[in-house]
Amino acid sequence: MTSVPTLADLLNEGVAGRIVLVRSDLNVPLDDDGNITDPGRIIASAPTIKALAEAGAGVIVTAHLGRPKGEPDPKFSLAPVAVRLGEELGRNVQLAGDVVGTDALARAEGLTDGDVLLLENVRFDPRETSKDDAERAKFAAALADLTGMNGAFVSDGFGVVHRKQASVYDVAKLLPHYAGGLVAAEVDVLERLTTDTARPYAVVLGGSKVSDKLGVIEALAPKVDTLVIGGGMAFTFLAAQGLQVGSSLLQEDQIDVCKDLLERFGDVIHLPVDVVVADKFAADAEAKTVAAEEIPEGWMGLDIGPESVKRFAAVLSGAKTIFWNGPSGVFEFEKFAAGTKGVAEAIVQATASGAFSVVGGGDSAAAVRLLGLPEDGFSHISTGGGASLEYLEGKELPGLAVLSS
Repeated sequence: MTSVPTLADLLNEGVAGRIVLVRSDLNVPLDDDGNITDPGRIIASAPTIKALAEAGAGVIVTAHLGRPKGEPDPKFSLAPVAVRLGEELGRNVQLAGDVVGTDALARAEGLTDGDVLLLENVRFDPRETSKDDAERAKFAAALADLTGMNGAFVSDGFGVVHRKQASVYDVAKLLPHYAGGLVAAEVDVLERLTTDTARPYAVVLGGSKVSDKLGVIEALAPKVDTLVIGGGMAFTFLAAQGLQVGSSLLQEDQIDVCKDLLERFGDVIHLPVDVVVADKFAADAEAKTVAAEEIPEGWMGLDIGPESVKRFAAVLSGAKTIFWNGPSGVFEFEKFAAGTKGVAEAIVQATASGAFSVVGGGDSAAAVRLLGLPEDGFSHISTGGGASLEYLEGKELPGLAVLSS
């Protein structure tokens, strides 16, 4: 990253005896019993925290989990995260019983060199996500106060840098601030996707809604050689071609938008030619593969078919740069995971042949791990789906912009 102080700069200054506040993205998925099902974000966040602790800093980590409604909710406690983070760091991680309350303050005051303290879910305080600048500023000041004299702030939660929130944006205005190793690495990768990109350049988009990806389609379609579209969003494009899509996911208000995109970028957009349809949305649904133009009434498409995988793999095989965001189907159900796995395997093969490949976080990163794909088969797996997309759209990300000030 250019013109932004980094973790390396902070370590060079020296952190022994200082308290460093780190904003990490530890928003991991939990099952119904509160067990972590994918620790990817914890694993990715650990190196920055470990480097600071080993250099003698007392480290206070802030993070969120899920979407609590601005008040404590045991279902969204960071307790399981503290345990898993401790395992990753090889040291005890204290968990404060509150965010900036008496327990957090007492624990912060008691930190010694190398200690790690995780504050409770930062979104338990409504000021974290408040639209009121003054409210957020008060909360940020309380967070900054935990570091005492000579504190510092390290922004390492790339998955939240597109949010103007107290622990991401406002606190950086109050403390000497630095980009953590994870944030710096993510930005370097995304800069590689937007400047001097090796061609052919292919983008693979999936997920449920066209509206969620419209900005990135508009931004990237004029710049890429291949734009592969799968997932639920593909059915709105198929409908825009005049096809019947049964009871598949369809955004009718986006059909005209898709028609326009196909008219302008039809030479680079690739859509499924066959789909795996189901009689209901369930893991045990009856499934069959049909041509894209032959989806039966009352059936829903839940994955791309094998011929689509073959065609997508063919256009990806010659790519020198690949960005993938969004699964090709409902990969959580075994019957409808083959499309996502097949496309991902094609990206792995292209990477082995020299392509620079980036998995754009979110469900795509989860699919890599759930489907047993080799993580080192991709050049980079991002931790921030939404942040990655907004960066590629050319939007200013508040949590990054503030680090330059």
